[in-house]
Amino acid sequence: MTLDERQRELLAEWLPRGEVVRDLSWGLVGTTVLELLQDGDRYVAKAGDDADSHIAREVQAHQAWMEPWTAQKRAPELIRGDEKAKLLVTRYLPGELVEGTDHELQPETYRQAGELLAQLHRQPAINGDFEAGENQKALAWLSKPHRIAPDVVDHLRMLIDSWPTSAVELVPTHGDWQPRNWLIHDGTVSAIDFGRAGLRPAYTDFGRLAAQQFRTDPALERAFLIGYGADPRDPDSWHRQRVREAIGTTAWAHQVGDESYEQQGLRMLTEVLETEGP
Repeated sequence: MTLDERQRELLAEWLPRGEVVRDLSWGLVGTTVLELLQDGDRYVAKAGDDADSHIAREVQAHQAWMEPWTAQKRAPELIRGDEKAKLLVTRYLPGELVEGTDHELQPETYRQAGELLAQLHRQPAINGDFEAGENQKALAWLSKPHRIAPDVVDHLRMLIDSWPTSAVELVPTHGDWQPRNWLIHDGTVSAIDFGRAGLRPAYTDFGRLAAQQFRTDPALERAFLIGYGADPRDPDSWHRQRVREAIGTTAWAHQVGDESYEQQGLRMLTEVLETEGP
């Protein structure tokens, strides 16, 4: 359990009789996730380290966008949050993670996940800048340590510099929509972990699934689209997003030492570059 002094003070204030019953932290990044019990009720506390940028986004997402899900008890309800202290507490949401279970292989899981995502995306949209910022992030990743071949890096830099940067429609997005952030309880799929939530084009929430589950079983993608509705991916913007996501996945995984995820990123990069026209 790694909380700083201020985080421990706040947690004691918010849950004065809270008792830690389980550590749910992943260990790859500096986020501590704890399950607590107080007066028979269960809660989850999330705390970030000095480098964390996710807790503030998660608090903001809970405050602005989660009502369509929390009204159905399909996302955890925010109890307290402090962006400056990088700490939040939510009510515990029952269920097991979909990732690694038989539910990850079932089309019905993806139909529900598509339906759930559509509810998030149907909230008010705005027109805003997206492409330029994402291009700069991709170029920044290429300037950090990674194992992308130098000639591929040169090609990627030229490619990104050629892309348009006009304003696009932005909607509330989850930012990491995949089975490791889905729970299932009594046959119902719910959502957790909003540390990457933000205003983006709707198609960006298709990226993780397209790189993983959809490529192994097309029936899962069909079921997802039945739940979601019309496919928001147009060829050009989707291609740009796949390139940027492959770069980010590869470099981030190398940075945190997740070799299997790094290999996935390299594979994503190879596949998307193979789809380029002459």
